[in-house]
Amino acid sequence: MEQAKERFVCIHGHFYQPPRENPWLEAVEIQDSAFPYHDWNERITAECYASNSASRILDGDSRVMDITSNYAKISFNFGPTVLSWMELAAPNIYNAILAADKQSMEWRSGHGSAIAQVYNHMIMPLANARDKRTQVVWGIADFQKRFGRFPEGMWLAETAVDLETLGILAEQGIKYTVLAPHQAEAYRALGTEEWTEAEIDPTRSYLCKLPSGRSITLFFYDGPISRAVAFENLLDSGEALAGRLVGGFTEDRDWPQLMHIATDGETYGHHQKFGDMALASCLNHIEGNNLARLTNYGEYLELCPPAMEVRVRERTSWSCAHGVERWNSDCGCSGGIQGWNQQWRTPLRASLDWLRDRLAKTFEQKGRELFKDPWQARDAYIEVILDRGMEQAERFLARHASRELSKDEKIMALKMLEMQRHAMLMYTSCGWFFDELSGLETVQVIDYASRALQLSEGIAEGNVEKAFLDRLKEAKSNIPDHHDGLWIYQNFVLPTRLDLVKVGAHFAFSSLYEEYEEHSQIYCYAIAREEYHKLSSADAVMAMGRIHVASEITEEETCLTFCVMRIGSHDFKGGVKEVCDAGDYAAMREEMSGAFDKGLYTDLVTLMDQHFGTHSFSLINLFSDEQRKIINQIIRQNMEEEIASYQEMYERSRPLMEFVKETRVPVPQIFMAVAQPALNEALRHAMSEEEVDADQVRRIVGQIRSWGVAIEEPGTEYFMRRRLEEMSGQLVQDPSDLKLIARMQKYMDLLNEIPVNVVLWQMQNHYYQLAKTVYPEYLSRSAAGEEGAGIWLDAFRKLGETLRFNLGAVLPQA
Repeated sequence: MEQAKERFVCIHGHFYQPPRENPWLEAVEIQDSAFPYHDWNERITAECYASNSASRILDGDSRVMDITSNYAKISFNFGPTVLSWMELAAPNIYNAILAADKQSMEWRSGHGSAIAQVYNHMIMPLANARDKRTQVVWGIADFQKRFGRFPEGMWLAETAVDLETLGILAEQGIKYTVLAPHQAEAYRALGTEEWTEAEIDPTRSYLCKLPSGRSITLFFYDGPISRAVAFENLLDSGEALAGRLVGGFTEDRDWPQLMHIATDGETYGHHQKFGDMALASCLNHIEGNNLARLTNYGEYLELCPPAMEVRVRERTSWSCAHGVERWNSDCGCSGGIQGWNQQWRTPLRASLDWLRDRLAKTFEQKGRELFKDPWQARDAYIEVILDRGMEQAERFLARHASRELSKDEKIMALKMLEMQRHAMLMYTSCGWFFDELSGLETVQVIDYASRALQLSEGIAEGNVEKAFLDRLKEAKSNIPDHHDGLWIYQNFVLPTRLDLVKVGAHFAFSSLYEEYEEHSQIYCYAIAREEYHKLSSADAVMAMGRIHVASEITEEETCLTFCVMRIGSHDFKGGVKEVCDAGDYAAMREEMSGAFDKGLYTDLVTLMDQHFGTHSFSLINLFSDEQRKIINQIIRQNMEEEIASYQEMYERSRPLMEFVKETRVPVPQIFMAVAQPALNEALRHAMSEEEVDADQVRRIVGQIRSWGVAIEEPGTEYFMRRRLEEMSGQLVQDPSDLKLIARMQKYMDLLNEIPVNVVLWQMQNHYYQLAKTVYPEYLSRSAAGEEGAGIWLDAFRKLGETLRFNLGAVLPQA
């Protein structure tokens, strides 16, 4: 047998986060479990998505030799839902991902490393044909909008596969997808008759011929190596990973071998800290030592078309040994908490299937009155999702409406399309993946169901919500206090449901603390002020007004009158009603203002009841982020004196406690309880000064060590990191600022004395950028004898040493 030709390596990362946005706000709200980050998307972006866009390659002394994008060298897909969040919340990382795909096209014969994904991670074999099609169509359209090209491949959620899904992929022009090796049932050489039912060889591509007469290429990743990366600490060493991959090649194969693996992308940095660096090291080792040719699936497919045919095992996936039952029944695939079961999976899916079909019937019947073809309109609706401007929605309706629609008909049309969007979002796979019905991911998919139900009100016939809840009640929680799906819906879902009145209440209460323009934006709602009046005293503040509130998603709108007040520091009361009569408002304002001016706050509460009925709104009706901001403001105002008291008590007691400590008598716990907040606050304050007093910081740190006080992490680390990133960002804007370099050096030197490990990722990125662009310029200026250039070079090099850079390796030519 001839020796094999070229050898190829491809690593695929499936980068995905479940949708986390509030379905009524279209935004991710604060998640305390992600602290010190705002939410889990932000935290995982910092730990993984950002890291892989600029990963470090280290020398033998753990100094940075290079910073490289892993995305450009691997194959990857990003879930559309996380990319839509990232585009707004982390645009630098988002643009780095898009740029990496363009770079890969230059390196990989015109084939980009990015592939598409079915839109919201729906388990395709459990979906109906119509939803499968829309998931693929939306996934392709989302990819084209972001990456500027048609995707060659598409990732299936959990690699769950059936022939109908593959047929839709092929019909839509997708060339290939990636599956697990156990999903291959049999294979044979093209043009032969006999099938072989044995473990498939993953080092080549396979053609799958479909019932429609079309075909699609399938790649089956190497299972053992993929598992070792995900679960067996193979990422402890980049060279070990490279060795394992290259070790998979054999002289026995007579085709160009492709060693390829697939794992969750979050493995590289989030699940395994520094996993991105191991990946970068692996890729660098393979490429630098010419051990194999790095490739992606599109390039390999062009160079090495399939010579083999394969049959797939339908209704299988990569993460369930029972096919796709993890998303359908109590199959045993779960976290395995003792005494718990997942019997809730079946009634949950049955409830959602019933709701999907009921809403689909409504959409088809009512949609025929408004659209030329309702289902074609749904497939095309992705263009509105990708561009939420009202002008885009108007253009979309003009193309797809069966006739010119009235304002109310346009609202109904958009509500029905949004109803269908949420009816698909409620099938996001994470809702079934874990142990418990009341878990965050499962409640999220029920949130989508609730939003779909709300959108169907006034359109669907009968009490659809009650019929849905009768079915959902059959899903039983493992937590006795959470009872069943009905209880979870009533206690976890309904309290988060919004309407335009609640949006108005948010505006009203937040206006006590924020100054809004005449026209303002609150998430996906537009607010226009008709009238607004605010009164303040030493003891209270009150706001009254008339506003228009409109949804930018469905174009629904209403006019509201409100009155809200705060008495003392935290007693909030308010009323909102869907009445906008200017005369009634003027009379209410005069009456309420008179009582406020006289300090008759008890009378104000009575008047509020008279004008609004029971004033049922309070601070709890604010959306989470604004609520948290206001509560923190109240806490800060009330705690500043307490913190000052702690510091005063600490300083007053410290000499005595030092004497007590010298006598080896135990220091009273009350002193230690005072010392911790006092010293942490002192440290943060000292490190926030424009010109940091190094002696003062060292005294504080010495006391922290002496008393054994804990540094409050991760908050302190996050604070110091942001301070450094602010300075390094300023240096990028003005690299010549020697005083700024000196301040950064001083800050870094002090950090080495503080028992906090600060993440220097962004600061190192800024330094690397300057090293590649500005540093060579100063080298030239110094060589030309320019006065001051040498001083800058010395300061810049010293900072690089502190930041653990091997500057000679970064710029070997300099």
